[in-house]
Amino acid sequence: MKELVLYTNPMSRGRIARWMLEEVGTPYSVEILGFGSGMKDERYKRFNPMGKVPTIVHGEKVVTECAAICAYLADAFPQAGLAPAPEARADYYRWLFFAAGPLEASVTNRSLGVEVPAEKQRMVGYGSYEHVMDTLEKAVSDAEYIAADHFTAADVYVGAQIGWGLQFGSIEKRPAFEDYAKRMSSREPAKRAAALDNAAAANAQ
Repeated sequence: MKELVLYTNPMSRGRIARWMLEEVGTPYSVEILGFGSGMKDERYKRFNPMGKVPTIVHGEKVVTECAAICAYLADAFPQAGLAPAPEARADYYRWLFFAAGPLEASVTNRSLGVEVPAEKQRMVGYGSYEHVMDTLEKAVSDAEYIAADHFTAADVYVGAQIGWGLQFGSIEKRPAFEDYAKRMSSREPAKRAAALDNAAAANAQ
């Protein structure tokens, strides 16, 4: 079996990768990196030149970026059933990358106080924050899961984004978002991942 290592920090997007690994259910080891020297050390930057987390190393394969990590792990461990069949992946790819692109960009800009003038909304991939929220609300309202008739890696990524946004106020507290986030966070792998990261954060303090 190939060694699987997660490089992360419990107060980062690495929590998404940890949740995905718990859903996969395969053994993995963890290296906790600090935001200063740990992530910026040349040893780690061989894996992720950005000096950020998370990163997974699976044998000789290196994967960064949370959405890519979720998609990779779903394919690398098909027995977990976290990706639809190839012919049924339209919604899976659509919402996985919607969350990684328009959703994250719009939420980040809003949190930073960046306002895109109405006449320039065509220049940004997400248009407006309000349009993104309306689109996301419809996506999580149409069915129990966002991309299939069962839980997938897309639910890990979208669920984490919505849960994080609700917690910190960067995503509006619409009932559809709260209901979806509750369904996703109530899964046992999600609870295990949160407990592991919370314990790691406490130890770091």
